[in-house]
Amino acid sequence: MEELKRRILAEGENLGRGILKVDSFINHQIDTHLIFDAGRELARRFADAGVTKVITAEISGIAPALATAHALDVPVVYARKTRPITMAGAVFVEVAPSHTKGGDVFLMVSGEFLKPDDRVLVIDDFLASGATISALARLVKHAGATLVGIGAVIEKGFENGRQDLAYLDVPIVSLAVISDMSDGKIVLE
Repeated sequence: MEELKRRILAEGENLGRGILKVDSFINHQIDTHLIFDAGRELARRFADAGVTKVITAEISGIAPALATAHALDVPVVYARKTRPITMAGAVFVEVAPSHTKGGDVFLMVSGEFLKPDDRVLVIDDFLASGATISALARLVKHAGATLVGIGAVIEKGFENGRQDLAYLDVPIVSLAVISDMSDGKIVLE
């Protein structure tokens, strides 16, 4: 995804401490053409996985997950961070540390929308430490569903999340990989 890489280098801001601000096209203001292109590419990479659901975490993962699910013609489920009164019955809950929030967040999915016969693809905006994606994978496991893959729009390769997720033994796809953010740089592989 050359356009994604170009935008990261042109508009991305290295805020230090491994935080990349891409708010102008992915995380706050969303370039719909770019995000749907990313979704189509992620869907193409997982076309043979038999995906029946895409799962992500609220809120920044919703756009790429929606675009991917749309391209795969399957529903998207997002793990909520607060439990609404409408979420009754069985609820799967996991905790994940949030780099940008500076603490732990709870991720919740209703058992109503994640079933044992589902084949689930995790999609997120970032793959960094892998903590959020690992929590999503645990939610899939709690539901008795099958995790078939992990996709991310941007991977911060220097945070070793891919290696930390190897225990899941599923394909991991990232559309752009950042290899270095030291000294205010943004270096892509």
